[in-house]
Amino acid sequence: MKRFFNTLKNIYRIEDLRKRILYTLFIVLIYRLGSHIVLPGINPGSLSRFTANAQEGLMGLLDLFSGGAFSNASIFALGVMPYISASIVIQLMTLAVPYFQRLQKEGESGRKKINQITRFLTIAVVGVQAPAYIANITSQFSYAVSPTLFNTTILGFSAFALTAFLLLIAGTLFIMWLGERITDNGLGNGISIIIMVGIIARFPFALQAEFVARFTESGGPIVFIAELVAMMAIIAMCVLLVQGTRRIPVQYAKRIVGNKQYGGVRNFLPLKVNAAGVMPIIFAQAIMFLPLTFMKFTSQPSKGLMSFIDYNGVGYNILFFVLIIAFTYFYTAITINPQQIAEDLKKNGGFIPGTKPGKQTANLIDEIMSRITLPGSIFLGFVAIMPALVRMLGVNQQFAQFFGGTSLLIMVGVVLDMLQQIESHLLMRHYDGLTKSGRIKGRNSGMY
Repeated sequence: MKRFFNTLKNIYRIEDLRKRILYTLFIVLIYRLGSHIVLPGINPGSLSRFTANAQEGLMGLLDLFSGGAFSNASIFALGVMPYISASIVIQLMTLAVPYFQRLQKEGESGRKKINQITRFLTIAVVGVQAPAYIANITSQFSYAVSPTLFNTTILGFSAFALTAFLLLIAGTLFIMWLGERITDNGLGNGISIIIMVGIIARFPFALQAEFVARFTESGGPIVFIAELVAMMAIIAMCVLLVQGTRRIPVQYAKRIVGNKQYGGVRNFLPLKVNAAGVMPIIFAQAIMFLPLTFMKFTSQPSKGLMSFIDYNGVGYNILFFVLIIAFTYFYTAITINPQQIAEDLKKNGGFIPGTKPGKQTANLIDEIMSRITLPGSIFLGFVAIMPALVRMLGVNQQFAQFFGGTSLLIMVGVVLDMLQQIESHLLMRHYDGLTKSGRIKGRNSGMY
């Protein structure tokens, strides 16, 4: 306990770190306040049915990521998911389109250009998702919309639909701007922190709902405590999964160990079983949201489409699991370049016994990465579908989302990143770190 308070004092003494933490908290406060600003023309007191409906299935997951803004019909209702969807498209285009490949190699100027294109694409994604969101409110919960604003037309459109559409676009762009401010002047990655804050904001309500369910319906305190213990164990698994490992499996050790140091790690190449971090889950989840978007434009959705929006269904989770494995290989391929590693190894005087430098070394590294990525991707997929598995055991829908899954992995990853940055500030100024070893590894500690 004494060490903990000493660490807090040391954090406060570092002016730059103190300002960054306070700035991050200030931006987070603005985001949380905005999440409760309801779209004009909607009566907040009449949203109880919409709120209850938005807590189930994929809409419940969207509400989780937005910190309740989705079910509040807030100006921030769509959150950062349109931005994530746009980022996925840009990531794919960097593999297939020569123009984006050139931008990626141009350094800071290319990165700024890609970010600008991503923003414009985000507006296009919101342009598709916002009408679906508005149509859902006006068709199923029209009693919550002001009749005056709803019946007034502007340029042939309902005044409510037009203003809501523009505000949803502005809200998403404002969230992106807040995230960039955190990244530039705060602590950690801004978009990731905004997602994490939204998830944490829903945790007390989920915990309360599960507590009430266990003490009033079934199970009692013993089952509730067992659930908390199981959650702690899953969190530990997520920490290991996010941190990954810098060492390759033992069966490959003799083939790649060299007599030189490479990248500051003796005897082992810096390869990770989970080089992609949590990005495959985020990518796959964004793809799984597409059927929900299209369903809003369909009066009678087909059974096939409905099967892909059942968050607890077998079909949904099998497809989700397969997409995670595919995106793990995809993201690993775009973040790890075996050819570059082979060239760096050669320049630093390192070598792989029995393998010629250059192309053969690159091929061997590529083969190793392909093999060790498989168990990492399977484990990642298993953790991602864990909420659906615990739902089968009777755990409340809201509380089940914190048993692994996208939400828990994002929280663990973001917290580790922030702790790593805080520890770096402390060690750089010759203070004790947050841990005795001073070696907290976040998602960015490796190649992700």
